[in-house]
Amino acid sequence: MKTEQHPVYNLRFGLICLSSLFFSASYNMLIPELPSYLSSLGGAEYKGLIISLFTLTAGLSRPFSGKLADSIGRKPVMIVGTLVCVVCGLLYPVLGTVIGFLLLRLFHGFSTGFTPTAISAYVSDIIPPKRWGEALGFQGLFFSTGLALGPALGSLIKSYYSFSILFYCSSIIGVLAFVLMGKVSETLSNKETFSFSILKISKRDIIAPEVLAPACIVLLSYLSFGVILTIIPDWSDFVGVSNKGLFFIVFTISSLSIRFVAGKISDIHGRVPVIIIGLIVLLVSLIVIGYYHTVLGLMVGAAIYGLAMGILSPALNAWTIDMSIPNQKGKAIATMYIALEIGIGFGALCSGWYFQNTIINVPTIFYTCSIITMIAIAFMLFRAAKQMKISK
Repeated sequence: MKTEQHPVYNLRFGLICLSSLFFSASYNMLIPELPSYLSSLGGAEYKGLIISLFTLTAGLSRPFSGKLADSIGRKPVMIVGTLVCVVCGLLYPVLGTVIGFLLLRLFHGFSTGFTPTAISAYVSDIIPPKRWGEALGFQGLFFSTGLALGPALGSLIKSYYSFSILFYCSSIIGVLAFVLMGKVSETLSNKETFSFSILKISKRDIIAPEVLAPACIVLLSYLSFGVILTIIPDWSDFVGVSNKGLFFIVFTISSLSIRFVAGKISDIHGRVPVIIIGLIVLLVSLIVIGYYHTVLGLMVGAAIYGLAMGILSPALNAWTIDMSIPNQKGKAIATMYIALEIGIGFGALCSGWYFQNTIINVPTIFYTCSIITMIAIAFMLFRAAKQMKISK
């Protein structure tokens, strides 16, 4: 790994941030309209698979992306994931059957299985360790902006044009991310030439045991995100929100307002206390979303949920890198993302199965998520107490 330190806000970092925005927008702009699209194909009963299939391949590909990022380099791994978004955007209109759609969702998951893993490793390469929380928080601002703008833009495009135009626009935005990633230089100095033997995965390549603690919290806290992605489009309709992307706009603006500050605070005061605060805010947001069946209640819940994820995301990312082995950061980050995909996928699958297009079931789903969040809080409080005891 290159040893020289670079200023936090340089051209490479800026290009990575912008590419994160376009990459995130590319696949997230489809999410609000996919349930309606699947219903139009005659597959309404498979709504829970929209997110869970996507996260399945994302999770399965993490060990490969982590190993590849640590061997052949960060840049090619970033680019492969982005190209998947481009290809899928072109294929959705062509494979216009339920089976074809579900197979594409499975393939589309490789995008987030590759690109975010390599981006996090890349950022940690060019930023001093004492500023990882700050830098990952800032990079997360751009990724989250794509998360907000994508669904809003997707719903707007669909309101004026067809599903096919929406898919093609997703592909075009993926191309923009690809172009930006192509302009950054590689940070891995001791690169290997790609060979299929690198793709052989052993048990040691799948999980980095040193980062199991942050991975567990990621899994527990992102269960609710799988629920949000699956349930919120229908819940928005029920409470009277016409633009299904509005929840994601409010959620992301709120997340952006605190993400950078939260990352910086975690650099100064530690990851554990910041994560505990984030989990408490997450608990409140889930209760609000489940309890209030109004537009105002949903928007307030979205704002609080955004604050929670804005606090948690940079702190959890930085905590993972803190605990990783220096020459195996790709594997450590991949482990965290495996936990994230399991959480999102399991949350989406279970909520879709229980929901069954019955709106009265929605509050119970969010209350169940709040109980799971309480478990995460208890885990972190125990860890904090253990750290205090050791420090004494």
